[in-house]
Amino acid sequence: ERKNRPMIIGTAVAVWSGFTALSGMANSFLQLVIFRIGVGVGEAGCTPPAHSLIADYVPKEKRASALAFYSMGTPLGGLLGLVMGGLVADAYGWRAAFLVAGAPGIIFALLCWFTLKEPRKLMAQHSVAIQSTQVTFGETLKYLATKKTFWLIALGAAIKAFIGYGHAPFTASFFLRVHGEEVKALAENFGLQSIGFLGLALGLMGGTAGAISAYLGGQIADKYAKTDLRGYVVVPAFASLLAVPIYILAVSVPSASVALWILVINGLLGSLWYGPVYAIGQSIVPPHMRATTSAILLFTINLIGLGLGPLAVGILSDVMANGFGLGSAEGVRWALMISTCFGIVAFILFWIARKTIREEMVS
Repeated sequence: ERKNRPMIIGTAVAVWSGFTALSGMANSFLQLVIFRIGVGVGEAGCTPPAHSLIADYVPKEKRASALAFYSMGTPLGGLLGLVMGGLVADAYGWRAAFLVAGAPGIIFALLCWFTLKEPRKLMAQHSVAIQSTQVTFGETLKYLATKKTFWLIALGAAIKAFIGYGHAPFTASFFLRVHGEEVKALAENFGLQSIGFLGLALGLMGGTAGAISAYLGGQIADKYAKTDLRGYVVVPAFASLLAVPIYILAVSVPSASVALWILVINGLLGSLWYGPVYAIGQSIVPPHMRATTSAILLFTINLIGLGLGPLAVGILSDVMANGFGLGSAEGVRWALMISTCFGIVAFILFWIARKTIREEMVS
């Protein structure tokens, strides 16, 4: 909120890229853990100032599209990391994969430092409020406490992340346990082992669908919101609801290949919430609170999504497999089906936000 955001973003990129490269030089488990912590610290410092900067660069009616475009980096980065990392690791070893993944980030850090402009000084020339106003974290939190819309969309997005992060570690396990023989046959057609085929298929299909989904979510929401601001919550609401039966169908069909293609359709819905939710976060507060608001939003999403999602699905899988005697294959299937039903809760939260969003959007 106070310092040069392009410099902060560039530094964050340099830190996580540098620690990624250093991970390839680790000589012990402890060193690897320390370097991975460094990666996390760098990553955490990038998105809040990036969201704030993007919100200053573009008018409010285009923020969902701009933030959705930025968010495409998550699925596309995962796709490139999976494919390129796998190829490099296979040819040169895992250490080389870390080095190759980290090196380009240094170039992007330099681009951030020397090409991005900080618009805050120009904005301050036209606004005494921006020039003089600095707020604390507590003041921002107090302001957000009056915004029901923010907490509704934060919890809705957190539940979407809970489902996505919860499913990610268990999707390959599901295919191996439930469709093991068919997956093996499909893999042999490409000269691959089952796990290699699943990694490639899920990475390519999921990453591509996720990027398209993020982009479309921003475009659709901005178009809808031109006439009705409620479009920013209606889009993620219906995407959350439609994804529930589609995902249940994917894990219920008897064919692995059919299940994979249904998951592509599900993936086209899975990231539609990125742009609209982040746009609300940047437009529901004054400019001098945007970076902190983004940090609070991301903290909520990751705490519930990444912190609880995989754990909850794992516990559900064990309970269904052992407690109910369904076995490992049906256990993971039922865990995935039950957890995806939380999408209905996300739908309800986004839908309730329709009642307050028009009154609470400030910029």
